Amino acid sequence: MATKPMSLSVDCTLTITCQRACLPLAIAGLLFSGQAQAFLPTPDSLVTTGELASEPQATIDSNAAHTVVYNMPHDDVAEETNSTQSMQGVQDSSAQPLLATWRTQAKTENLAQHTTWRRLLYFFDDQKNLIGKKKNTSMVDDAGFFLSENGRSDSGAELDALLVALADEMQAATNQETANKNSAQIGDGLSVSSRAVGSNSVLCRFPARVQWLTDTLNIDDTVLQADCPELDKWMQTIAPEQLSFMFAQEYLDNPLSAFAHTLLRIDSKESVADPSQIHHAHALNYTVDGNPEDSFPIYSVKSMIGAYDSLIEIDPYPEKLVNYLQGDERDTWTYQLDLTPSEVQQIMLHVWETKDLKLPYYFTTDNCASEVLRLIDVVRPQQHLLSRLPYAVIPSDVVQLLNSEGLLASSIYTPADSTLRQSQLNKVKQQREQLGYHNSATQTIDEIKSAQLNAVSSMSADKQTLLPTSIVVSDNNPIDRHPLTLGSIGIGQRGDNSYIDLGLRAGFHDTLDRSSGYPQFFNLEGIAATLRLYDTDNDKANQPKNVVLQNATLIRGRSFNPVNSAKKGKTWGASIEATRVNDGSQKDGTDHLVGSVGYETGWSWAFGTPTAGTGEMPPQLCYTLLSGTTQVGRGINKGFRVGAGVNAGCRYQINNQLRAQAELQLPYWYHGSSDESNVRGHYWQPISTLGLQYDIDKKQALRINANYELQERIDANEDIQLSYRRYF
Repeated sequence: MATKPMSLSVDCTLTITCQRACLPLAIAGLLFSGQAQAFLPTPDSLVTTGELASEPQATIDSNAAHTVVYNMPHDDVAEETNSTQSMQGVQDSSAQPLLATWRTQAKTENLAQHTTWRRLLYFFDDQKNLIGKKKNTSMVDDAGFFLSENGRSDSGAELDALLVALADEMQAATNQETANKNSAQIGDGLSVSSRAVGSNSVLCRFPARVQWLTDTLNIDDTVLQADCPELDKWMQTIAPEQLSFMFAQEYLDNPLSAFAHTLLRIDSKESVADPSQIHHAHALNYTVDGNPEDSFPIYSVKSMIGAYDSLIEIDPYPEKLVNYLQGDERDTWTYQLDLTPSEVQQIMLHVWETKDLKLPYYFTTDNCASEVLRLIDVVRPQQHLLSRLPYAVIPSDVVQLLNSEGLLASSIYTPADSTLRQSQLNKVKQQREQLGYHNSATQTIDEIKSAQLNAVSSMSADKQTLLPTSIVVSDNNPIDRHPLTLGSIGIGQRGDNSYIDLGLRAGFHDTLDRSSGYPQFFNLEGIAATLRLYDTDNDKANQPKNVVLQNATLIRGRSFNPVNSAKKGKTWGASIEATRVNDGSQKDGTDHLVGSVGYETGWSWAFGTPTAGTGEMPPQLCYTLLSGTTQVGRGINKGFRVGAGVNAGCRYQINNQLRAQAELQLPYWYHGSSDESNVRGHYWQPISTLGLQYDIDKKQALRINANYELQERIDANEDIQLSYRRYF
């Protein structure tokens, strides 16, 4: 590598004779200085040999700045070959005892297997059943993430490579300091930086690892200095002082946001002093780097199986917040994390190390919420947060876990623009009821509901500042939710047969569940199954089997956006499930298990008196939905049927612990034409249902379900059940 020419300044007031005498002396002093020796060939007798010289991962460039190069790209290594091939390992024998001491201490304390060290390298020792994660192999397959060639599978080799690199850089810094002292004896004109220069320095590439190791081994880091302009600029821009966990509630109108979203709010000193000054804060968003040209089904499947890479975005916080409050109309909750300043700094240094990695993204296990847990685990070796949620990581579960572990210091509720408009709408309707109808009332209501005409917001007009919230906090804090998973046991009667139902639901919530902590009228269920055990009478015809699968739901939900509220969007629903149905095409037909896919769209209305001072909608809900369903199964006539009809119902909030819902389904089914006289190819099959739930507490409830099919050609028209439900 080419070196920069050095200039030598000499006092011009000396006589010519003195100049002739002094110049040889100055040149001789320069040649014998440590700085000049760095440019001269190294005698074979002085080349370091032995254990330290055998380390291939760390080499020191022999230029004046002592830039340290690790795992450089092949082209760069080729350029450096001439200047580094005789400089392998630690450059001075004085570093060997120091390195030996570090190695002994690391071995004694077994630092290679230390929880923090392995977490910094993406080893998941306490994760045994997650997709794509292996205990003895780092999740990262990028060679640039490791100093050792075996670093991905051997945390000990990576630790030793880092120790060697630190010894090299410490010796380089010492050599430069010596060179500077020698140059000072020649004249002020010779000046060499005492800092290692270059982004390839281990201090620039892996600052979090270096910080942890120097703290653990009590290494004097005052001589470990490097010019890291990119890292310095990044840290100065973000200026991290405090981290907060931001939760944006579920948004069913975008299926990828149906399970809520989280990100980290990074506060600077200014936004810590005044949390409303969000233009001084940044957002760290861990998301999927998907292909926007893929269709939604393909996008969803690829997100589930890790076919896309993850992506870390760090943007000004207002840019992210406005998307939730105004674009999606989602309330947010922001919880300050109870972390020390040093932990905040270490997390951000680790983010610097990992922000450009290409890791597989798994929608259920490696998502926006799991990344927050992983980062906290990195700085809290005693914590095992990520392993507490081994199969699926849901944002609301993460909020509750952080709260139970005492990691949430405070919270801020930020209502969406539609929530603020709803608050205004509630006041106008209340005044209208008190004062009576007047001509301008309808116009006023329409203006309030319009996002274009009513610019009320939680953010300032320039989207840079949070405004004071004037409404009462809504009952949607995810900390207050019932647990995600549900188990149930019920006793019931279907026709002449009694039964016991055993049910399990992975998540989330239906309209009869305890509503605190969820968006209003939230309805989304996934991965649920019910097993039914019949007490049959074998002497009677058309008896069901003793044990049957009553239902297996992949996903079922409805998005309610009442037309008379301030929320935008449509009311719709969808389901993918296997369920037992009565085949009304044949006389005395029994129930059969079918695969069913359905879609609904229509209208809903909210009515009643909302909670005073809040932006909540009225608590009662009625809806009318046009439905279409396709079902296939070997037990039904011709093996399939398609249906279309109307589903209409109402949900009534009796009090905080008691809710009721009634629905009438009017499907018209078609099986295809048939030559058999007793078989109908098409028919109406109305079904009425009633549900009532009483909450014992946050984790327990009793529910009554009853339904009646208005159909003469089936063996059992009615089904009634009482069940005990346990949330855990």
